[in-house]
Amino acid sequence: MERGGNSLLWTDTATALGGGQALRTAGEPEPAARYRGSWLISPALLKGHFHPPWLPGLEEATLSICDSHTNMKLKGGKQESSEDSEGAKGKMTLPLALAALVSAFGSSFQYGYNVSVINSPAPYMQDFYNRTYLDRTGAPMDSGFQTLLWSLTVSMFPLGGLFGSLMVWPMVNNCGRKGTLLINNLFSIAAAILMGTSELAKTFEVIILSRVVMGIFAGLASNVVPMFLGEMAPKNLRGAIGVVPQLFITIGILAAQILGLNSILGNAEGWPVLLGLTGIPSLLQLLTLPFFPESPRYLLLQKGNEKQARRALQRLRGREDVDDEIQEMYQEDQSEKEEGQFSVLSLFTFRGLRWQLISIIVMMAGQQLSGVNAVFYYADRIFESAGVPSSSIQYVTVSIGAINVVMTLLAVFIVESLGRRILLLAGFVLCSASCAILTLALNLQTTVSWMSYLSIVCVIAYIIGHAIGPSPIPAVMITEMFLQSSRPAAFMVGGSVHWLSNFTVGLVFLYMEAGLGPYSFLIFCAICVTTMLYIFFIVPETKNKTFMEINRIMAKRNKVEIQESKELTDSYPLQKQEEKKVLSSSEM
Repeated sequence: MERGGNSLLWTDTATALGGGQALRTAGEPEPAARYRGSWLISPALLKGHFHPPWLPGLEEATLSICDSHTNMKLKGGKQESSEDSEGAKGKMTLPLALAALVSAFGSSFQYGYNVSVINSPAPYMQDFYNRTYLDRTGAPMDSGFQTLLWSLTVSMFPLGGLFGSLMVWPMVNNCGRKGTLLINNLFSIAAAILMGTSELAKTFEVIILSRVVMGIFAGLASNVVPMFLGEMAPKNLRGAIGVVPQLFITIGILAAQILGLNSILGNAEGWPVLLGLTGIPSLLQLLTLPFFPESPRYLLLQKGNEKQARRALQRLRGREDVDDEIQEMYQEDQSEKEEGQFSVLSLFTFRGLRWQLISIIVMMAGQQLSGVNAVFYYADRIFESAGVPSSSIQYVTVSIGAINVVMTLLAVFIVESLGRRILLLAGFVLCSASCAILTLALNLQTTVSWMSYLSIVCVIAYIIGHAIGPSPIPAVMITEMFLQSSRPAAFMVGGSVHWLSNFTVGLVFLYMEAGLGPYSFLIFCAICVTTMLYIFFIVPETKNKTFMEINRIMAKRNKVEIQESKELTDSYPLQKQEEKKVLSSSEM
């Protein structure tokens, strides 16, 4: 028999499972006879509903899909497909890698760039503020007012980040993940134009306003990019791809440090260009991201479009058979049907997500309150006390930024082998030890000459510890610990905690430093230890697990039962079920 022929008896799957008697005979048109080149036989046929003469003894068979080129083997009633075994582990395909690079470079890179970009040209920008004020009023700016304006310039960025985080939930649900990133680029491009032309327009107010707008951009980017990539990645690559946004944040910081050198753009003439360059990655993302697929989970579970979701998955995975992932999405959808889409309020009141919510709040707060910004702030002073010439300190700062990039890159390669918990625990242990020893070294460096060098070692050790765990992993954990319906609200909460903590450290640290001096690092040490203990006792390992498997683990801790259908037919459309059978003429 030819594979394309009509000499098989076909059952209508839905009717057969419903107990009906619709049976198609030879010669009749095939009702969706092919499923991507495969013969479809209803599972009901194998469960005794029908017994055609050509189907004896197959009741115990496990059904699978096999294309014409696939070699099938029958062993003990089981059939194996080379495509199935091949698809057990996702591969890093070119479309997936490019999607990660484009979204991270266009969004995450700019977050890092704008964190660091105003540090080097600060004296020249403050001079511009003063000259502009003098031209307007005829009197020099009061030093207190100048300090206030500069404080606003610095602090408006994390405040804008908080506003951006509060926009995550409505935007990703209504515009999609990719759509939100594309719209977000408009904030960055507008802010870049305003900052780049501020000196020409003789207005410092637009710089402060643009810092708010860039903060909104960064607040959205820091949450949407990890969500977008986490939903696109296969489970065995989800950690590595989830660290890519943090890698590009560190690259952005390093790029701003290099371009901000006095010999490049960190001078009186170059600072407007330095600020305006932030629009280039956004423009590139705006032109290239539309050619990549939207998150398959968003398309299927929120838009209900299986055809587009399947097409997106096939493109990202580089293979036709994506039924396992489609099925897993339907199972996730089935388990969430009763709750519907979560708002932030319902997230806080739902018992089934209690420990997940507490965990992301603790990890995000621990990430920022662990003192990473304070260590960078102290770094210049520490290097100067160790005898590094003032003119060379900015080059040492660049080298610290390079270490940050290298260690985050290392995290990309080891997160799937070591797991999330190990990196988080090791990172916080290293950070807490560094803070404790740094406190001792800073207090003794005036009496013991070599203590200043120990301080440098502590700074480097702290940055290494933070780069491998506390910086990149919490955003990965938010993606993994929440299902589709609650993930946007969870990112909104996690992002808000992140930016509030960032803003708090920037606001409070100068007062802490004035009152406590080096002992302020003991507070950061205590926060690191507390966060580490929480992770050790509460946070599970999520490496190489599906979202549903992680959800089951957390359900036990929350002491709730997951409403899951025991029958595959409850969670996966009948005509798409994986129980399919191929019968060639040679086997008849």
